[in-house]
Amino acid sequence: MAMVRLVACFVLYTSLGHIPSSLGVILRTTDKIVWANEFEPIELTCLIESISTNNPRIEWKKIKNGVPSYVYFQNKIAGDLENRAQLREPANILIFNTTRSDTAEYRCEVAAIDDQRDFDEILISLAVRVKPVVPRCSVPEAVTVGTSTELRCLENEGFPAPQYRWFHNNEELPQDPKNSPKFVNSSYTINPDTGGLKFQRVRKEDAGEYYCQAKNDAGHAQCSPQMMEVYDIDILGIFLKSFAAVAVFFCLAACICHSLKRGCFHKKSHSENNYNWPSQTDASYRDADEGHFRHKSSFVI
Repeated sequence: MAMVRLVACFVLYTSLGHIPSSLGVILRTTDKIVWANEFEPIELTCLIESISTNNPRIEWKKIKNGVPSYVYFQNKIAGDLENRAQLREPANILIFNTTRSDTAEYRCEVAAIDDQRDFDEILISLAVRVKPVVPRCSVPEAVTVGTSTELRCLENEGFPAPQYRWFHNNEELPQDPKNSPKFVNSSYTINPDTGGLKFQRVRKEDAGEYYCQAKNDAGHAQCSPQMMEVYDIDILGIFLKSFAAVAVFFCLAACICHSLKRGCFHKKSHSENNYNWPSQTDASYRDADEGHFRHKSSFVI
């Protein structure tokens, strides 16, 4: 009777898709989404909760952009993790120094031929954080009071994308100047996603050294301080315009002198002009009133 009940329970479990753990291989992991810092070690866990087979086949695959490749195959590390990783009991993968290229999905597969459920797999997502490099900062050298200007900061190596902060004379600028008594009269806005620092109306107090910092969970980096001068009048603009006017004047003068040397403006004298004067030897002339020729003097035959 007991045997009948045991068989009935087994049939019921199998019909519902449930197999006792002692009859099948079952895997689990401590983290299905794993973050790691670049150049630091990380371990991907593939824990075998239940198995009957003594020597199961263990494989790891890396899936990037939908394309799988072997990481652990035929009892050895393969692919781009060769010499950078090892298999740890029972089926974990330890990466010694992760790089940004290791960001991908990893699948642990265990096949146990002696188990009723002879195969199981688990998928783990690995994302490698990359520290930002020194950002490229753009700070205008001189601006005029009351005008608008923008300071820029850009970094494109860090992962995840960094957030940006600006510093004025080694003091961090608050995201909202209205929340700080010191900057309440400032008209700037900061975009932490793009790194832009924009002044709607520059004040004399805005002059000084500026630098930008890019930061994410892996670390931060900043550019060198750059000076921004604020003038009451546009001295730089006036200088550049004056310099341009002088340069144009000298260019015109040089062109005129060169043309004079080549004789482009030389006038011919009156004696050199070749005019055709009417002949005075003609003995007759035409009378406009009479409409015919007449003799100027009498002829003697």
